[in-house]
Amino acid sequence: MRFVETELSGAWIVEPEPVGDERGSFMRTFCENEFTAAGLETRFVQHSQSHSAQKGTLRGMHFQLPPHGEVKLVSCIRGAICDVIIDMRPSSPTRHQWIAVELSPENRRQLYVPVGFAHGFQTLTDDAVVSYLISQFYVPQASVGVRFDDPAFAIKWPLAPGTMSERDRAWPLLEAADL
Repeated sequence: MRFVETELSGAWIVEPEPVGDERGSFMRTFCENEFTAAGLETRFVQHSQSHSAQKGTLRGMHFQLPPHGEVKLVSCIRGAICDVIIDMRPSSPTRHQWIAVELSPENRRQLYVPVGFAHGFQTLTDDAVVSYLISQFYVPQASVGVRFDDPAFAIKWPLAPGTMSERDRAWPLLEAADL
């Protein structure tokens, strides 16, 4: 695996390296030894998937407050997504900055999302499936978010927002969120 550091401290793009032969290919998407050597989380207590039927579906921007903060290892196993993270850590030099990474089965990329980052994505295809390894159990009372269209972040989504949950549309703007 290749670990590519992003401009947001602690966030990484993980690029599995497939080995191929006449049968097809094989690749590791997680290796405790390699993640440990890179200084990354290796304990994941949940594995979740989301399915989005329509291109343009937008999910996010979510995270959990301490002490329930989550590390996520996100991949797209069908279709394609624009995966977005925002650094929400109070003492971070990149606080409130964001990056977007395209994830798909074709590019095999995964996004390592550290504790304290809001996470969301927009589907670039119909019938997209996203897979998450998550380091903490979900705690509904610790779940918070910020608006996908908050001018404080000015995220440049690739498509006009399509299907969204009412909860995601209703997250507060940063100035009112006290985060």
